[in-house]
Amino acid sequence: MTLLDIITYPDKRLRRKAAPVETVDDEVRQIIADMAETMYAAPGLGLASVQVGIDKRIIIYDISGPEDNPKLEVLINPEIVESEGTQLSESEGCLSVPDFRSDVKRFERVKVEALDRDGRPIEIDTDGLHAIVLQHEIDHLNGVLFIDKISALKREMYKRKVKKALKKNS
Repeated sequence: MTLLDIITYPDKRLRRKAAPVETVDDEVRQIIADMAETMYAAPGLGLASVQVGIDKRIIIYDISGPEDNPKLEVLINPEIVESEGTQLSESEGCLSVPDFRSDVKRFERVKVEALDRDGRPIEIDTDGLHAIVLQHEIDHLNGVLFIDKISALKREMYKRKVKKALKKNS
């Protein structure tokens, strides 16, 4: 397994829509293993392939919590097919948007269709944290960041902070 570099905002690769996975093969399984090692090392709840520069529709996540045994979930070509209600994701953060957290309005319940790590179709109908993580990671596959869903003022403040840091480090 290999620890991958996590791409951070404002890298333009985060804005691209990822390509569907055509075949679930050993290459895809290796990507999943590398992504898992990267996510757990970060540490994070989830990771989309685009966050590590891979143009494939793959997300992984683990919402089991540090006191439980790890329970890695893998979704290939995930799509939200139903959604309803609203909930506030409090203090949402992202490995690709470091040092920033904000409340984000999300759907309360989502139904997602995808393939599992063996290429079999699966369907997930969920709410709460699970729904928030799915929406966040699927957004990444569509070139959307959580900061796109917050107020313009908060977003501009973050952008200025990043520009200042980039200027200081160059």
